[in-house]
Amino acid sequence: MTVVENIPLQEAPPEDQLGPMILPLDDASEGSESKPAARGPLGQRLLSANLIAHDELEAALNHQTQKGQKLGESLLELGFASEEQLLPFIESQLGMPGVRLREGLLDPVAVRLIPRPLAENLNVLALFRVRDELIVATDDPQDLDVIDQIESLTGLNVRPVFAFQAAIEKMQKRAYEEDFRVDAVTADLDDSAVELQLDETDMDVASVHDLVDGSPVVNLVNYLILQSIRKSASDIHIEPSKKFGTVRFRIDGQLVEMLRPRRDIFPAIVSRIKVMAKLDIAEQRVPQDGRCQVIADNKEIDLRISTLPTVLGEKIVIRILDKQRLTFNLDQLGIPDVTLGIIKQLLKKPHGLVIVSGPTGSGKTTTLYSALELIKSVQRNIVTVEDPVEYQMELINQVQVDSNRGVSFATALRSILRQDPDVIMVGEIRDAETAQVAVQAALTGHLVLSTLHTNDSASAITRMMDMGLESYKLAAALVGVVAQRLVRTICPHCQTSYYPSAEYLKALHYQGDMRRSFAKGEGCRECFDTGFRGRTGIYEVLPATEELRQMISNQETLESVRKWFKRQKYATLLDCGLKLAEREETSLEEVARIAFIE
Repeated sequence: MTVVENIPLQEAPPEDQLGPMILPLDDASEGSESKPAARGPLGQRLLSANLIAHDELEAALNHQTQKGQKLGESLLELGFASEEQLLPFIESQLGMPGVRLREGLLDPVAVRLIPRPLAENLNVLALFRVRDELIVATDDPQDLDVIDQIESLTGLNVRPVFAFQAAIEKMQKRAYEEDFRVDAVTADLDDSAVELQLDETDMDVASVHDLVDGSPVVNLVNYLILQSIRKSASDIHIEPSKKFGTVRFRIDGQLVEMLRPRRDIFPAIVSRIKVMAKLDIAEQRVPQDGRCQVIADNKEIDLRISTLPTVLGEKIVIRILDKQRLTFNLDQLGIPDVTLGIIKQLLKKPHGLVIVSGPTGSGKTTTLYSALELIKSVQRNIVTVEDPVEYQMELINQVQVDSNRGVSFATALRSILRQDPDVIMVGEIRDAETAQVAVQAALTGHLVLSTLHTNDSASAITRMMDMGLESYKLAAALVGVVAQRLVRTICPHCQTSYYPSAEYLKALHYQGDMRRSFAKGEGCRECFDTGFRGRTGIYEVLPATEELRQMISNQETLESVRKWFKRQKYATLLDCGLKLAEREETSLEEVARIAFIE
């Protein structure tokens, strides 16, 4: 087992170690630009750079006079300029660096070298310590009296850097809290914090240890794992390019770029991850798959690791499986009460086929596991066949597909039928052979749960028949189809209201008040400027009534089944999504992106 600990930062590593390994997103994509000239008043230089208008400067100067604050603070408070825009001008004016404060810059140990009352009185904040030098953020780095007080108190040499007063005050509230921890790229995670169990493998890892020995590659990999877990990412993508590597996290179904490691250390990062997953580090021409377990933030996390050779090097994707973050409880998945009642009725059937449909990453596995959790008992023999087994569950016998050993869905299913099962869960119906065996099992007294990749519930019926399944068998076996999607929920930190046009609402087939307001997210740092944070499900259920069975036997078209579904007044995916939009949990645009099917 690999153990990833969160060790507080005692001393920031030298700049020739972890810092230069990562290219800032801005610097990596843009050329180095000279700083603004330090001539003339700040306001005039901002006007010359076209960052503010004359009327904005006048308003800021009046605000400055009323509040008794500096011009930069007034511009920030009024929203006329951002910290990123102002800092280069202030740096050139002061002749010393400025910082945009964030938690990743702070060392909790260094912060407490200055007692909170003194820090608030002087409006300063200790950032980190490098040997005998303490880096301190202040809104007046030229105030020698403040610097002398801190040096006398700490016995360290103080290196002041500029930060805006409002930013310092805001960060002070967080930095002095008891639970404040380091989330920085420079987090000092020792090599000894990672313990690898390599006893079960015969690969030669000496060259890899030589590669990363004395470098912070191990720290960087640990940092990526920690951050992905804390940001609730489902995957880490580590990709090569010509100039640098790219690390992206998949958060709420969308990829977000996080870091750009230097190109020359990229092979070391790949090798380190391969060692953790017990993969062949010498093989770089064929894809490999592995897994490992880590303990991070006192939680056991399973990591599924996949490598893929590309023309620029190996790409790695790490799937993060955090069982503590999931709930296998149907009542807590956000399914509407009416729909939930229908699903529970389907699961009470003694035999038949229940299909859960939706694209990859729509939460089908979670729904199936939740269904199994609901119906499992010591009186039932439940067997699953999955590719791969993502989460292990009590009282359930789980079989993993392994093509190398000739264990496919179909062959595993045939073996399972000789194991006296009551309930069978098939991870996915991928081919005609699996479909035939699954339906046969449903017809011979077993409850079979499985998944399909289709757009909606009605499409699952035609997909099964397209696989060559006889319509009369499907009509007899089918119990019902559950279609689902995951929609992103609006970020609470930047939620705002707006009034969509009546034409747009009509295009979405919205039946409510055309003049009402809806919500959306404007985008902020908390949600990586997406406007969304978290996801929830939308569902539709197609129960197999006698009328539907007759339509299946008659091989009715997909459009006919969809029209029948609407006539029965069952809620569609779009209906469910629009209800969420009415409750201001998601936006109309997100519902249209995910659930709108013409």
